[in-house]
Amino acid sequence: MEDFIIREIDRLGEMLLLIARKLGLLDGDTPDYSLTDVKDEFGKAGCPIDLESLLQQENPVWYLVEEEKLSDHGLESFIDILFHSDLDEARKTALLEDALAYLDGKGYFSFRLHSLIG
Repeated sequence: MEDFIIREIDRLGEMLLLIARKLGLLDGDTPDYSLTDVKDEFGKAGCPIDLESLLQQENPVWYLVEEEKLSDHGLESFIDILFHSDLDEARKTALLEDALAYLDGKGYFSFRLHSLIG
């Protein structure tokens, strides 16, 4: 129960930061990454991902959560990083929509991902 409360406090803090950025109260946005940067960072974190193969999957979100057993928070972070990469806009939008549909369907509301819409 304590872990749940701590995670919820973290999510509330994250939401407040996103709102403050949207209102222009805080400077600094997520930096832009190249896909090579994304791949390198995941490799350094001990989570080597063949990004090219992942993006070739028919449904990358399903693959990440069902085959790779990525947590909801991990999926949220992964999509956020990919969204700020140099991946083409159509692909980023499709991945974002798929991730939101999956997370919303589970009852996991991602303030971070919903803030990327529009």
